[in-house]
Amino acid sequence: MAQRESGAEPRHRGEERERSEAKLRVEELRDQIRHHDYLYYVQNAPEVADAEYDALMRELQALEAKFPEFVTADSPTQRVGEQPSELFVPVRHRVAMLSLDNAFSWEELEAWGKRVERALGREADFVCELKIDGVAVALSYENGRYAQGATRGDGQVGDDITANIRTIRAVPVRLRDGDRPSVLEVRGEVYLPVGAFERLNDDLSERGERAFANPRNAAAGSLRQKDPRVTASRPLKLWCHGVGYAEAMRFERHSEALAYLREAGLPVNPTTLRLPSLEKVFEYCEHWQEERHGVDYEIDGVVVKVDQIALQEELGATSKAPRWAIAYKFPPEERTTRLQKIDVHTGRTGRVTPFAMLDPVYVGGVTVSTATLHNEDEIARKDVREGDTVIVRRAGDVIPEVVGPVLSKRPKRAKPWPFPRRCPSCNTKLVRREGEADWRCPNRRRCPSQGIEWLFHYASRSAMDIDHLGYKTGLALMEQGWVEDPADIYALTADQLAQLPGFKDKSIDNLLSAIEGSKDRPLWRLLVGLNIPHVGSHVAQVLTRAFPSMEALGKASADDLDAVEEIGPEIARSVHEWFQDPENKRLVARLRRAGVRMREAAPVRRESGPLAGKTIVLTGGLESMTREQAQRAAQAAGARVASSVSKKTDFVVAGVDPGSKYDKAKTLGVEIVDEDEFRRRLANK
Repeated sequence: MAQRESGAEPRHRGEERERSEAKLRVEELRDQIRHHDYLYYVQNAPEVADAEYDALMRELQALEAKFPEFVTADSPTQRVGEQPSELFVPVRHRVAMLSLDNAFSWEELEAWGKRVERALGREADFVCELKIDGVAVALSYENGRYAQGATRGDGQVGDDITANIRTIRAVPVRLRDGDRPSVLEVRGEVYLPVGAFERLNDDLSERGERAFANPRNAAAGSLRQKDPRVTASRPLKLWCHGVGYAEAMRFERHSEALAYLREAGLPVNPTTLRLPSLEKVFEYCEHWQEERHGVDYEIDGVVVKVDQIALQEELGATSKAPRWAIAYKFPPEERTTRLQKIDVHTGRTGRVTPFAMLDPVYVGGVTVSTATLHNEDEIARKDVREGDTVIVRRAGDVIPEVVGPVLSKRPKRAKPWPFPRRCPSCNTKLVRREGEADWRCPNRRRCPSQGIEWLFHYASRSAMDIDHLGYKTGLALMEQGWVEDPADIYALTADQLAQLPGFKDKSIDNLLSAIEGSKDRPLWRLLVGLNIPHVGSHVAQVLTRAFPSMEALGKASADDLDAVEEIGPEIARSVHEWFQDPENKRLVARLRRAGVRMREAAPVRRESGPLAGKTIVLTGGLESMTREQAQRAAQAAGARVASSVSKKTDFVVAGVDPGSKYDKAKTLGVEIVDEDEFRRRLANK
């Protein structure tokens, strides 16, 4: 007996350790996915390929399936996305714009089809549509006239881009005469044709501005312009793929709804087909996988939908995606070409990244001449050498990568490539921290490459949004010695700019006006622009909610920062160290003297509403709404939503698995309410 017990105990400890490690990994995955969701859905600036994002999501789904006790209402697997951008007026969709589950293989697509038919107890018809790699939008028509256009946003609430969508020539301002509902909401995808994308990038490059990574980013950036005239200058197009809502009108089939839209004058992709069996669906997918470049827009898969609306309703949906539709994703494209040379580049954070210079090759819808090699370890692992014939892959929204060499074609004289130990820009000795894969240049303030990349980042749309300060102009300013860091741009004069090639009175006025306008940007944008390690747009907004001034942030200890929800110890340490650096303190002081805003604007407080004047704190997962939805609902009811509990807190809303805020509320004697009571108070019951 004793032997069996001593054998069971280690197994028990092993299970507990596995459970503990799984819980940590689940939280880590959720943080990563939320970050990428924000970049993809809100900022339209993804930094990973679809395949990498999908791998994160599938790992999280697998862990939650194995440990269902870890599932929370606000997990990315249970919800659609993140909050809309602050730049546009929010629009609530009449019917949620859900995302789609993905099938990455024929086996997964077949399994979905069989699940559908098993759930229905009979065969279904299907509609197959090309999955356009564009921007999802909703168009609203009232009595046949275009009334509103909105982005998908978080699926529930998007951004109002009515004026910008109106500029798209494919969008009818008035529907053709016929039986039109009083309200019609149409779902579609805005895209930029590949040829137009290439011409746009050529124009941007000629003006010294950063080119878009791909047509999807170009379409997203065009739709989110403050000036509709900029949107109008870019030949965006639209394919409509469904009806979200139709007042007093019902369709029997999805294919019938598409025919109705086409008849009403809305563009519907002619490649869309109604098919009677899964076998025909496979044939359609296989055809377009081979012919994906036979159209003038990028596609990354096929959307398969059950055609009969009654069967769609019978199958229903999860909170994230309908069960009656799936997206079959094409595998990433691969091509072979010759690797001419390996070189390195120092980025704004000091990271030195190796890249391959290639014989131009057409892959993934674009002509590729460079591809990332990631880091020294990856080069060694793949054994990539100059002169090799290599396999190149381009997947989704990131730059192409070298998969590996074709060893049978390796030249006899090809040698392993030695990673440089000095910065290619400033010749400073590189450093590599223990546990990190990257070599970095520590010469942050004197490295020319880091300087120009930082300046360009500071002026970018995701940071201080300074129009007319592109890469070419920034480089010219640095070469003249007028600008070393972002604070210097606020001292530029018209006389200085007049000395730059191509700068006339109008361009000088435009740039100086844009620089002046950047002084009043929200504080979180300044934080993004300051190039603080680990601080992107989402983290910056979290920080400024907790510390609404630069002074408060500078005084915060690492523990103070770590106590903020969503700010872990690594980010807290990074932010604290940045503010303790004497050079950074001087930079902040110079920006303050230049008139750059250093405090977050006081939130508009409602004087009325069921929660007017109340300060509340949210903790734990909510069942009926996301954290962002709960925050917006509370603010709409007049409350102030704080990020930490204090004696001034009126009550704490405790959801599933509440954190340390719950314990602090109990210690301070602050009232704690559950989700049901919170909803009653919102409704003033």
